[in-house]
Amino acid sequence: MKIGVGADHRGFKLKSMVIKLLSKKGYSVVNYGTDSEASTDYPRYALQVARDVAAKNLRFGILLCFSGQGMAIAANKVRGIRAAICNDPTVAKVARAHNNANVLVIPAGFVKSGKKLHSIIEVFLTTKFEGGRHLRRLNIIKTYENSHVQNP
Repeated sequence: MKIGVGADHRGFKLKSMVIKLLSKKGYSVVNYGTDSEASTDYPRYALQVARDVAAKNLRFGILLCFSGQGMAIAANKVRGIRAAICNDPTVAKVARAHNNANVLVIPAGFVKSGKKLHSIIEVFLTTKFEGGRHLRRLNIIKTYENSHVQNP
């Protein structure tokens, strides 16, 4: 499975840990940057990852910034993207099972390295979408999105 990972300067350190974790588990990882703690603009990374997920060049994206808010807002501007901020494994499970989220946004200021981070990622990547009533709801969003949104 191919996963794209991107972060701004506030998510850089945790992004490095995420890439190591994913690689160790055998995932194919594409690093979208940033590659330092120098101040940078989060939308550049969010949009690159989101566009490649939407184009099906990646199965999932993982984005990191301090709060997760900026990355989620930017990624969700791309048609077909359902970016979810997950600071807990239960939230990650529901994001996948009910919302078919395809981009995991980790708030690096609130989730540190360790078991919780590993669990959030593992649950997100392995939980299946339940479909059913959730698919009906996502189709309402998709219909709106397809008639009102243009990709950046």
